[in-house]
Amino acid sequence: MSLDEVVDPGRGPTTPRPPRWTWTFGLFRSELLTTLWRWRTLALLGVLAAVPVLIGIAVRIETGGGGGAGGGSGEAGPAFLAQVTNNGLFLVFAGLAATLPFFLPMAVGVVAGDAVAGEASAGTLRYLLVAPAGRSRLLAVKYATVTAFCLLATVVVALSGLLVGALLFPLGELTTISGTRITFAEGLLRALLVALVVAASLLGVAALGLFVSTLTGSGIAAMATTVGLLITVQIVDQIPQLDAVHPYLFSHHWLSFADVMREPVHWDDILRNLGLQALYAAVFGSAAWARFTTKDVTS
Repeated sequence: MSLDEVVDPGRGPTTPRPPRWTWTFGLFRSELLTTLWRWRTLALLGVLAAVPVLIGIAVRIETGGGGGAGGGSGEAGPAFLAQVTNNGLFLVFAGLAATLPFFLPMAVGVVAGDAVAGEASAGTLRYLLVAPAGRSRLLAVKYATVTAFCLLATVVVALSGLLVGALLFPLGELTTISGTRITFAEGLLRALLVALVVAASLLGVAALGLFVSTLTGSGIAAMATTVGLLITVQIVDQIPQLDAVHPYLFSHHWLSFADVMREPVHWDDILRNLGLQALYAAVFGSAAWARFTTKDVTS
């Protein structure tokens, strides 16, 4: 008799259980749909989609007479804004540069902070654990859901920027930050790569928020704490006297995605950013697992 069969002592083997991977995928799908159809999540995605729209309209109004949108100062945001009027595809990069320092990580922090604590405050966490999920698998599904939201939120900003840029500005060959010209098709591929890098840049915040979520039974407290930590890290990253710790802050290399728009692509800071995010994900993911698997769940 297979281990996947359900045994009734009085009648012998009955209906086989679904394979574990099928059950896990079903749990992930259910968790993802539940998260995405919350009004809070839809509102967050709506705000993210509105940022490139506002940027595009502001640049269009400012350059209505044919003037430039302001010179590039060497930073990602101003450098991309200066190119938006020449090519609408740059609105994708400008939108990501505008949302990454706060709006994107705040949205991820809200979703991650509510992942476990929200279930506890609603009284549904213990019912999830009654199902044959196991705490480790449930936590892994929660983190996978937050990771999927990181990608979705980034894609929403990128698509909004692409659509608005195509409506308000011309499209065509792009001039990179290095001054070289690339085709529009290559520009689209680089925009996709930028979106993937930005989504990966949020994995550290996702793991931190999930860890905070395992510490409390209040979803609001977990979300507020995660967003508060995000703001604190951003402030510390701007204090010159604390420059010794800057390279170890999860937000320090976030804007390194601008190096994708150089010719050739500069990978050094991008790889440092991805490595740092992997480190934060490993550390706080392990801390969340250690906390959640030993936590006394009463709600």
